[in-house]
Amino acid sequence: MPSAEIITIGTEILLGEIVDTNTRYIARLMRGLGVDLYRTTTIGDNVERIAEAIRNGLERADIVITTGGLGPTVDDPTREAVARAFGVETEFRPELWEQIVEIVTRYGRTPGENQKRQAYLPKGAIAIKNEVGTAPAFIMENSSLPEEEMPWRSVKPVETVRAVISLPGVPKEMEYLLHEAVIPYLQSRYSLDQIIKVRLLHTAGAGEGDIDELIGDLELLSNPTVGLAAHTGIVDIRIAAKAGTEAEADRMIADVEQQLRERLGTLVYGIDEDTLEEAALRAASERGWNLVAVESGLGGALKLRLARARVGNLLAVESVDLSAGKLSPFLKAMQEKHSAQAALGIAALPEKRVVELALITPYETRVRQRSFGGHPGLLPRWTVNIALDWLRRAAEGDN
Repeated sequence: MPSAEIITIGTEILLGEIVDTNTRYIARLMRGLGVDLYRTTTIGDNVERIAEAIRNGLERADIVITTGGLGPTVDDPTREAVARAFGVETEFRPELWEQIVEIVTRYGRTPGENQKRQAYLPKGAIAIKNEVGTAPAFIMENSSLPEEEMPWRSVKPVETVRAVISLPGVPKEMEYLLHEAVIPYLQSRYSLDQIIKVRLLHTAGAGEGDIDELIGDLELLSNPTVGLAAHTGIVDIRIAAKAGTEAEADRMIADVEQQLRERLGTLVYGIDEDTLEEAALRAASERGWNLVAVESGLGGALKLRLARARVGNLLAVESVDLSAGKLSPFLKAMQEKHSAQAALGIAALPEKRVVELALITPYETRVRQRSFGGHPGLLPRWTVNIALDWLRRAAEGDN
């Protein structure tokens, strides 16, 4: 199975001016193809530093994918950096210039001399036509064969091939070229006959250490692998399986998932794209409860989360300013006003690092107080997760 690294290029990313979404997109595609991704790097617009990162990447990985730095300006250095990494010059490709002229004229403009830079590629590079932008992509392999003797769409698998694949940084262009050109190339060049599938189990109600004690032996598996990712009030469990077919990977994942569910029970509230707010509202709805909710001191965090969930029967959510001890009476009045079967209330007291929780169901009224020891900025998310999980468990009859 080949290995890969991703190099994201752009000083604007290092300065925090834009967010790098390309790495995540590429990583998920590589995972699906069965390519092991071991490292990602972000480099500013500096030719030598990019070239060094590429050389280092090729020492470790079979495939190095770069995004960004293929534009027409002087601070778009990727072409020169790849050429320097391979010890070659860049060369002008007339056919690429014709493509660039054609695309630019579609918009009623005349291409300038600066755009001619995009028609230069490292000598020996395999050009990838960009149908949705002016920056051609390219592939550079560690082979001495000239391009005409190694057409990239029909090459035979060679185990020793190491390649740099340079893509534009514009996300839509990058995504298009990945699907149209890069994936077919990788499948052919590296005889990709395995896939990697991932399933996430979402849990709430226990910390990462508690989860680890329950499933630690499963975290030592080699295939599928099991790993933990702690969030604020939520712990995700990742199951990743490598297999020759999707069906085989599904079977492997299902076996481990069953073991995890048997050990964790109601701590598990969903998988993959499921959210805790949806799980809570769905559980209440299945119990026949409609719901009202109130929050204080959370800046609208509960209201926002509940608004995103498109399940359940939510009658009303109010954001108010309540002092200590006033949550339960206010929540009861709100429940009666809307004739709701259930009501959930949260009042955060940041100065005391304490939150008050109240839950009214057709059977009882419960009040809790919890202290919070983390960063104050995490208090709203932590509190909402605690409250939603409390509602979920009550509706499921677990507490």
